[in-house]
Parts: sequence; structure tokens; C-alpha cells
Amino acid sequence: MTQVRLAQSKTDYEFSMPLAIIGGGACGLVAGLAAHSMGVEAVILERDEVPRGSTFMSSGFIPAANTRFQKQAGVTDSAARMGEDIQGKNGYQADPDIVAALATASGGVIEWLADSHGIPFELVEGFLYPGHTRMRMHCTPRRTGEELMSCLLTAVENAGIPLLTGAQVTRLHVDENRTVTGVEYQRPDGATEELGCSALLLACNGYGGNPTLVEKLIPEMKDALYFGHEGNQGDALLWGEALGASMKDLGAYQGHGSLAWPHQTLISWAVMMQGGIQLNQNGERFSNEHGGYSEQAAKVLGQPGQIAYNVFDGRIHAECLRFEDYKNAHSAGAVKVFDSLESMAAALDMPLEQLRSTFKDIDELGASEQPDAFGRVFRQALRLEFPLHVIKVTGALFHTQGGLEINAEGQVLDQQGQPLPNLYAAGGAARGVSGSGGSGYLSGNGLLSAVVMGAIAGRSAAAKAG
Repeated sequence: MTQVRLAQSKTDYEFSMPLAIIGGGACGLVAGLAAHSMGVEAVILERDEVPRGSTFMSSGFIPAANTRFQKQAGVTDSAARMGEDIQGKNGYQADPDIVAALATASGGVIEWLADSHGIPFELVEGFLYPGHTRMRMHCTPRRTGEELMSCLLTAVENAGIPLLTGAQVTRLHVDENRTVTGVEYQRPDGATEELGCSALLLACNGYGGNPTLVEKLIPEMKDALYFGHEGNQGDALLWGEALGASMKDLGAYQGHGSLAWPHQTLISWAVMMQGGIQLNQNGERFSNEHGGYSEQAAKVLGQPGQIAYNVFDGRIHAECLRFEDYKNAHSAGAVKVFDSLESMAAALDMPLEQLRSTFKDIDELGASEQPDAFGRVFRQALRLEFPLHVIKVTGALFHTQGGLEINAEGQVLDQQGQPLPNLYAAGGAARGVSGSGGSGYLSGNGLLSAVVMGAIAGRSAAAKAG
């Protein structure tokens, strides 16, 4: 954390907007829509020519409590229960005020996006993601972040919110009171432009694309494949450091233990939650596959060759065909099908006797429905049947979860716990609710912080700017 990226404040900007938002991923787009809902003009500055962000590479699942989509499916949920699930997963390490704010606002944000901006949300039914005690994942029909981004971009365009692409912010203009008065950004041709603002919202994600920071702050993932946006270079942290901001939980991250290899396609953890298993090259299970896909990344990377095999059956295969990413992996030839353990062992170069022993243990565990050595319970109703489907996977780093400390309104706090005058942050730029490491990530925490805190911070910043 070295480079100071601040410049002296100015008062004579050629162009100014009440609110400037850095980052055109889901967080920045939702923040812009939130400001627009309050009648405040905002501009979104995006470094890429085509806005994508880490959301584009995700499944696009947003957890929310007490929505009409849940009620229509007969699911009873509450903000308190959702908050307890989040804190239970992270060991009660997250700021309770932010957890409560996110859980309380989540349902309203989903319904607002659906009703006011036509985002075609639906509830993911049929199984629970690790750590969730209620079905509360909301997604668009194709179940991809790409589709979610497309819907949000359409909403921003329809709202007439200016989205300036090819605009990489390089400096913040700050006065002696640490008030941000404007930003400086570089265009693709190298030209530098400036824009004044009354408030600034950082929606530029974390530092997953910065190998130096990853090695320093998350050494266990320094050799992991990074499956996030390359623009996540830690700019928010660098600006925050220069401004004397507080930063928390910088070792927190979301990993994923199920990235098809070498296809580099995300395979939904629904495979595991509906009865699948993971084997290493020796034909052995090595973990509780129901513990969570984030912490599973490091466990997969600890196996021979840093790979594992997702093993499941036709029932699960049929369910997963509802996921666009899975369909893409299947079309690309990532899914192999075997009629016997003998053919599977031969094709995957696994020791047959160990493979037989592993499946014998699983059958016995299923008959007793008692926890195994890792704590997983195998249910007879989810028993795997031949033919078996197999996907070779690796572990990956998706995005970081630590960042600038904020309050429940999205205001960035200094090291004394006081809000900076007009600086806000959300999504990966801000401290999330996943605790301090990789095991506290509850499925959907990333987009919860991006979309719901994006809406909260967008409204707060708009109120300040307006």
C-alpha cells in the first residue's frame, strides 16, 4: 500500500455532478439507480469500454429475506433469521449494524429493482446453499451474472443515468478537511479529464486482481487462479490509505472450490448440495462438501495437482442444466459420464481399489445416515446412481471481502471511527460481512454487499450530494 493517489482540491471544474460513482459493475449501477430514485443526478465512471465487473463472472445470485418471491413459494423468512445465518457463518466477526442493515433492506431492494426497473427476479428453489436456513437466493432466469449485468445496464440506460466508459479514475481531488471535491480520470487515448462532485461513492471492488496485495494479505491464495475482474487492483484501499481511512478484514475473500478445469467455467455448488461429492486424484474424499464453496477453494488447491473431481449423477445433472454456466460447461465437453467405477478409474487415472473403498464407505454412511469423519451426513434419498457424471475442477479466488470500514449508511470511516465528509463505499471496495478469512463467506455475500449496500450507500450519498 504505497502509492498516494490524491491531488489538491479545486473549485473551477469545467464539469460537475452532484454524485460521482467510481465503478460500473452491479454495485455502481444499483447505486446510480438509487440516487436517481431520489431525484439526484449521478455519473458512473467505468474504466472498461464495456461494463462487466466481477458480477459478470458470477452466478448472479442475491440473497434477500422476506420477499414476495419467497412468499409465493411458501418460504417463511425474516431479516433477523438472515442476519443470524450471516453471522453464524462468519463466527460473529462482522459489524452487527451492517449485517442488520443489509438483511433488513435486502427484500425491499430486490422488489424495488423488480418493480421499478424490470429486473426479472425469481427464487432459486429445491435446495439450500451452505449456511442458509431458508431459500433466499434471487436470480434472473438464466442464472448468470452476465444476464444480471445486462438487466442493470438496461435499467441505467432507460433511467437516463450517464455512464462514462473508458474512464479510469487515477486521482481524487481532496481539500484540507478530507472532503472530495472531484476526480481525475484517464481516457483510452491517454488524455486526462476532471470532474467535480459533491459526494463520491467507491464501487470499484477490491484487490483480487493485484497479485502483490493478494500475496501480502491472503497468502493461502497467492497461487490460486484469479477468476474475477482484472481491474480489481485495490484502488479503493490506496485512496483510503491516503485519506486516513480505517480498513478491516483485509484477509477476507470469496473463493470457490468448483471451477471447471481447464474450461474455467463456474460449476454451481448445487452439485454438492444435491448429493454430489468431490474426489482427489487418489480417489479419496478430502472434506465435508457441504461446508461451503469459499473455504473449499483452499482445500481443493491442497490436493495433488491442485485439482479435484466433482462426481454426481443424472438426477443432479438434470437439475444443473437450469444453470447457464453448467450448460456451457456441458457443451464444452467438461462433463464426462461413466457407467462403472472401473471405466471411471481407467479414464481418470485413479486407483480402482481406493475408488471402490470410497464408494463403499459412502453407501454405508448413507445406510446409517450418521455423520462421517468430516461431519457430512449422506441421505439415502440423495444416493448417487450410475451412470456417474464427473467434472475436473480447481480452486479459485473470486474476489476479496475486506476493505474500507463503513457504517450502516455506507459512509467511509476514518481510523478514529468518524465518517469522512463525503466519501461512501459499497461492494468489494468496502468491508463486507464475511469475517476475517475465507471460511466466513456465506453464499451470496458478495452480491449482497454490492447490490443491497450499493442501494443503501447510493441513497445516502445522494442525500449528501443533493
